[in-house]
Amino acid sequence: MNKNESKYFNTAKKMNDALITLLETKEYEYITIKEICHIANVNRSTFYLHYSNMNDLLEETIKSLNLSFNSHFKSKENESTIISKDNLEDLLLINDDNLIPYLNFIKENKNIYKVLKNYPQLFNANKTYDQMFRKLFVPIMNRFGLDEKWHKYLMDFYISGLTSIVLDWVYDDCKIPVQEVSDFIKGLIVKKWLKKFLKN
Repeated sequence: MNKNESKYFNTAKKMNDALITLLETKEYEYITIKEICHIANVNRSTFYLHYSNMNDLLEETIKSLNLSFNSHFKSKENESTIISKDNLEDLLLINDDNLIPYLNFIKENKNIYKVLKNYPQLFNANKTYDQMFRKLFVPIMNRFGLDEKWHKYLMDFYISGLTSIVLDWVYDDCKIPVQEVSDFIKGLIVKKWLKKFLKN
């Protein structure tokens, strides 16, 4: 990355941070570009150099947050050990080792994720969330020997379900403790249904 590119991304981060700061005290619908520019200490033309509008800024901020989280999340791609079918809690990373860091991350950034309740299209358009789970889930499915033809369906099932639960939790201001939410999600696994699709 050259000096100009570094300056470009640093400026974008300042505006992303400004949005997150404003969301702590103000609803997204009432945040203006002028306020973003003031807190980020940039002019209006600089804002439009990076973003088309406020929704564009919101989407990029969410993407940046997810990328940051993803970069610190342990990948399972190098773990090739075959898992016993009797140990199904490991399937799709539905366990505390992976759910707790994810839920804590969402809680720490709940103000920006709360906006997604009213703008779900921004969340669905952001491929980072999907990529994050594919990075973690696919190696586990392979270790279980799950028939590849079911990968997409199982991924869609878990991503859609988990997204709905998390957004509802965020909308309720994350009042339910993280551990309870994790236990609830784990409890939704239908083990007999999963066993049906695992190779012998």
